[in-house]
Amino acid sequence: MINSGRVARLRGQKGVLRSDIGPSERTPQLALVADLDSNELNGMFVLSRLAAFLRSIEAGERRELRLRERVVIIPTVDALDISNHAWRAGRGHPPPAKAVREAVMAITQAAYYRVNVCAANRDMEEMPQVLLYAPNDDERASACLFGLPAVVEQPADSDEAGELMRTWRPHHGENFVICAGQLGNLQTQHCEILFRALVAFLSRTGVIDGLQLIEGEEDLHYFSHRQVCDVQAEQSGIFASRLEVGRWVQAGEELGQIYDGFTGDIRMHVIAPMAGLLAGLRREPLLCAGDLVAQILTPDIACQHDAAQQRPEGQQNARQAS
Repeated sequence: MINSGRVARLRGQKGVLRSDIGPSERTPQLALVADLDSNELNGMFVLSRLAAFLRSIEAGERRELRLRERVVIIPTVDALDISNHAWRAGRGHPPPAKAVREAVMAITQAAYYRVNVCAANRDMEEMPQVLLYAPNDDERASACLFGLPAVVEQPADSDEAGELMRTWRPHHGENFVICAGQLGNLQTQHCEILFRALVAFLSRTGVIDGLQLIEGEEDLHYFSHRQVCDVQAEQSGIFASRLEVGRWVQAGEELGQIYDGFTGDIRMHVIAPMAGLLAGLRREPLLCAGDLVAQILTPDIACQHDAAQQRPEGQQNARQAS
């Protein structure tokens, strides 16, 4: 029996809604979750669109496509109608974090593939990428099926792993974090990339039949956590940059400038300490010394600490304005 693309409420857990799409007699093949912090707009937008896309397949509106497996989608864990922003505007209260966590786990843990779509930082914009935490070989192989330009492997105890990923880990299956954009903002260009990546993953894993993908040579790069270089501000002030995330930068290239908030003078030119893929860039202008300004994924096995050890004393990641 095929369900009707229903939006269902988890019994006994008030407020957590899901789209449960595909053959109802089967165990879910894929579970996707977004908006765990109630302001991850990119993930919410992408997953709600994906749910509509899958419902249209199930309803027969896309006759060339067939939904073979069951998919569970939670675009937001907000307990209330997201169109009225009730408790986001300060009226009412969000559901208890523990209850939400338990409800999300009850819905998703049976799925073989589990994906958390998120934006990790309020201050930084990140390029679309797949994050793996202490992955096995199956997860490493499957991460490439999204077709996103970067896959970054992190240790299991990384602070960025999040409780959902740590809770998923003991259960059978494969776990992924996909991040893009900036927390609290909607970047439609990133959303289009994420939507295409998820649809491609559905096709390549056999969840959808009939989709014709353009299988070209993908510019995909795999990085370990030792290849992540954090560039930090060495002056406080207002940071400005015209660069876009996802581009390659050269060692010594200017990433942006730090301005004096009172005089308007440039206090510092922020310089890339090494060549690599600009994975993240600060979009919150106000910063203090030591704040993260950029994140570069370098093809060489190097990190900020390794580079710092190799620099002569007094050499900096940023140069003083003349």
